[in-house]
Amino acid sequence: MKFLKSGLAVAVAAFMGLAASQTMAADVEIAKNLRIVIGSKSTGGDTYQNSAIVAQALAEKLGNNVKVDAVGSSAAFKALARISNGSTIMIFHDQSYLGYLYGVKGYFDIFEDFTVGPTVAINPGNAYLVPKKSPYQSIEDIIQACAKDTKIRVAIQPGGVSEIGYSALKNAIKLRYPGKEGNLVAVNTGSQSDKNQLLFDGQADLIQGSVQANEQYTQLPAEDQKAMRFVWLTAREETIKQTKPEGMGNTTQAHLLDYVSPKVSVTLDGNQDFTFDKEFFFLYNKKMDPAIVDILDKALGEIYAEGKIQETQKNSFFIPNFKPSAEAAAYLKDKMEKYAVIIESIK
Repeated sequence: MKFLKSGLAVAVAAFMGLAASQTMAADVEIAKNLRIVIGSKSTGGDTYQNSAIVAQALAEKLGNNVKVDAVGSSAAFKALARISNGSTIMIFHDQSYLGYLYGVKGYFDIFEDFTVGPTVAINPGNAYLVPKKSPYQSIEDIIQACAKDTKIRVAIQPGGVSEIGYSALKNAIKLRYPGKEGNLVAVNTGSQSDKNQLLFDGQADLIQGSVQANEQYTQLPAEDQKAMRFVWLTAREETIKQTKPEGMGNTTQAHLLDYVSPKVSVTLDGNQDFTFDKEFFFLYNKKMDPAIVDILDKALGEIYAEGKIQETQKNSFFIPNFKPSAEAAAYLKDKMEKYAVIIESIK
């Protein structure tokens, strides 16, 4: 009888604890004025554009005011670390962990210092381009040139999304032609316009760019100094297949597929090709109430289930990509670890 009473007491206590936790979760409300800081200072770039689409959908779903604040990565991380009540959250992309892997000042291990929230979209446009008059017709031509001790200058913005394709290409050359990877040389610079200018001036043979920013230059006649050609898109083939058939500008989806694996091969490990999708996701303060994480997961899940946001994203050349927080965190951590191996291999 004593055992039964004791068991009953434990069961009642467990029930009361569960009821209390559910009541507390029900009492949690997301801030009426929700600030989303982003890791970019530009209101014309893809981070702001994607975040604004998501913010508008969230505002309509929650009935709250949701503001996107383009403060840049350093200020965004500081704001996120300082405010734990859920009134300030962050949207950024793979730069958030790549900056840490490359040792860029002001970046952190997001899996240790923050809570990783849901993914919301992919920008499939990460690209590498050459002048239209370049003797290199493909990324394989560039690999072979390096193998023959020709120096290939690649204009990148160091320390993140701009550099990861360069690192992967250097790693592929090292795997296929050990000792020749030094012939692929980074020309470190700043914005996209800076990278473009290096190509225009003949100071770079290859640049990192994007479909959105550089497609217009691929439409110019070859005699134009600014004319470019795509040679590689890092996105997965299945990602590009989710874009609209008309693609971007005058470059159709079918044309874009000519520049991705398996048609363009940059080996990752000798067995599979390197691919990279630029993915956007939420970050939260480590001490933020888990109930708020659940509220945002539920709201975003409903938004994506309704299907309207997907059309808006695709019209802006984004690929809808919702994964709830727990799934997103595991997926992105695995992604980071895969790219860490590449970066380490070419140090």
